[in-house]
Amino acid sequence: MIRVHSYESLGTFDGPGLRLVVFLQGCNFRCAYCANPDTISLKEVCQEVDEEEILQMALREKPFFGKRGGITFSGGEPSLQAEALIPLFKRLKEAGIHICLDTNGSIRNAAVEELWRLCDLVLLDIKEFNKERHRALTGHDNAETLRTAAYLEAQGHPFWLRYVLVPGHSDMEEDIRDLGRALGNYKMIERVEILPYHTLGVHKYEAMGWKYPLEGVKENSPEQLEKARCLFQEYFPTVYVN
Repeated sequence: MIRVHSYESLGTFDGPGLRLVVFLQGCNFRCAYCANPDTISLKEVCQEVDEEEILQMALREKPFFGKRGGITFSGGEPSLQAEALIPLFKRLKEAGIHICLDTNGSIRNAAVEELWRLCDLVLLDIKEFNKERHRALTGHDNAETLRTAAYLEAQGHPFWLRYVLVPGHSDMEEDIRDLGRALGNYKMIERVEILPYHTLGVHKYEAMGWKYPLEGVKENSPEQLEKARCLFQEYFPTVYVN
């Protein structure tokens, strides 16, 4: 069974084209800006569905996918359920459905590597390049995430680099330049997506009785986003603000 938090039909922000987005329950990170804190706990009450249900949902929406769309597995952190997802990924591939996997890249084992091989595109979330600031933002080290980027590059597997721009936490020029110098020569990075920081999930913290960790941090100004885009553009050929 696969633990599912929710679905989004015909989404446009999680991979190319129109996509069915499956948000899975459970995450090993504790990102301070997480917009979906209700997806973090592995013990949270959620839907437990079998692969057939998700496959049939994808098949019903397939006529809308066109040449670029498909299905995206997000979270939470999908790789926590790698073993359960492998049979579904195989059936989706047989049905000719494009698969994206949105991951923080921090978990790597044989099952996760098979997921990467089965999916068409990895959306790799690099939260911060500086390891101390990354740990402060997520409660987790970023070494394995960077090793995942190197592994995908070595395997010739296409991926997108996604980066949430949090004012005062992940928008430092030196860190963006260090990231660019480290990964800017990777051929498998098809595009970089800068994801603006937002506070749309704050009400969920209130409903859960949690204190929002980044209280007082304001959303990005257009000038901040443009500055970051220009910095990334120095190292990567294709950069978008999502």
